[in-house]
Order: sequence, then C-alpha cells, then structure tokens
Amino acid sequence: MKLLLTNDDGIDAAGLEALVVAARTIGDPVVVAPVGPQSGVSHAVTWHEGVRIEPRGDDRYAIHGTPADCTRLGLLRVVPDAKWILSGINHGANLGADVHYSGTVAAVREAVLHGWPGIAVSHYRKSGLEFDWKRAVRWVTPILSDLVARPIEPGSFYNVNLPLLPPGAADPEVVWCPLDPSPLPLNYRHEEESGLFYAGDYNLRHRTPGADVEVCFGGRIAVTTVRLL
Repeated sequence: MKLLLTNDDGIDAAGLEALVVAARTIGDPVVVAPVGPQSGVSHAVTWHEGVRIEPRGDDRYAIHGTPADCTRLGLLRVVPDAKWILSGINHGANLGADVHYSGTVAAVREAVLHGWPGIAVSHYRKSGLEFDWKRAVRWVTPILSDLVARPIEPGSFYNVNLPLLPPGAADPEVVWCPLDPSPLPLNYRHEEESGLFYAGDYNLRHRTPGADVEVCFGGRIAVTTVRLL
C-alpha cells in the first residue's frame, strides 16, 4: 500500500522521520514535504508563482511550497496511487481550533477534498520536556494500523494528538473524543520596533470536559474524526 507522507515542519524534521518509521509497518511511504518550516500557514496554496519539486533520494521529494501544495503535487505527480495521506508528526499539538491554522492538518484536508483519506498526527509540546521520538513511534504505530483498517466516511479525516509525558511514564490510553470548540486565548504583546505579537498562553486555553484539549493535556492520546462539512 502506497502512502503519501508530508508535514509542515519541513522535510528534515525529526517528527516526519518518526512518522516514516511508523508508516513502514503498514505500507510503503513516499515523502513529499516542504523544503523548510511552514507552520501556521493553514490551507495556503501557491497561485502566482511556480512550485518546484526537488528530489531528495529514494522516495523523498522536497516541495518549494506549502503543505497543501505538497499534497496537490504529491497526488498529481509523485504518488497518484497513494491509498492514504499521513501528515506529521507535528512538533506541537493541533487540538480544537488549531485545526483551522495548522499546515499539518491542512495537508490532510486538501487530500480529503480530492477524495483521499488522511490522518494528521501531532505531538503536544511542553516546556522542560524533550520529545522522545522513539516512544512516539511506539505509540503511533498501532494507531495507524487501527485507523487504516476502519471504514471512513467520505469527507472525513482523523486527527491524532500525542501527549508529552515524563521519561519512564506508562504508555497513555487512546481516547476517541470531539474537537474542543473553544477559541485560543486572545492576547498580544506590543514591541515598539516590530508591532504586535501573539502572546496567548497555549496551556491556559479552555478545556471542554471530554474534548481533545482536556484529553491530551491530561496525558492521553486524543483521536478525533473531523468532518469537512
């Protein structure tokens, strides 16, 4: 089974390599990812200038464009026989309202618009703790196997968020849950030279009981089915 893998942290990101390792247990991954970081670009696509495909070795292609560009060109030119589109593992969570801003999620959403199923995978970031990508692979591998075996409703995709736990912690529970509908905190700081910078505290966002923010912040893996319409 061919798999198209992409992200928004760039083709050299450690999270993408972790996803490649997990994906190899269910199929043949082909990486089509941005040449550099594209976090927060949401569903932007390149309209008024050319987009270049840069081969990076066996089954690896760097795209000089956005995550949505990667999906478009990947499905059109590189791996049109892909059965699933996997995006991530993002260096930071994509919970609740984040799905509207995230390039990681947008790459999957673009695939779904064209009729392909997809899974976005992200990893919560917490101050003072480093990512353990080997552990993330162990968590993600059975989840991918489970999700690709399930029938999925057209126009839907899966959004997976891993918690960041201390070293030696027990493996987390997997919880199916809805997106949290609450917006991110509105807060900006002013810098005289540069203007206004977003300064909302991600960790202080509202937590709707039973929704993905509470699940992931509480140390469990949040799995959500997201419907486009």
